[in-house]
Amino acid sequence: MKFEGKPVGLSTLSVALGEEQETIESVVEPFLLRTGLIARTSRGRQATDAGYRHLGITPPKGEPDIFG
Repeated sequence: MKFEGKPVGLSTLSVALGEEQETIESVVEPFLLRTGLIARTSRGRQATDAGYRHLGITPPKGEPDIFG
């Protein structure tokens, strides 16, 4: 699964993770938002630089990380 740092919609995440959309929206997403690992944008969910660092992955070049 590779989204190249671009935002991803809830249904795409649901299929990629094999989880129900409701589970992602009510359990997973709030935790990731509170910890600053993802941001919810108008275009979808997007990993922050902190999220990439947490996974030991270099954040993609391009758009600056406006989420901290």
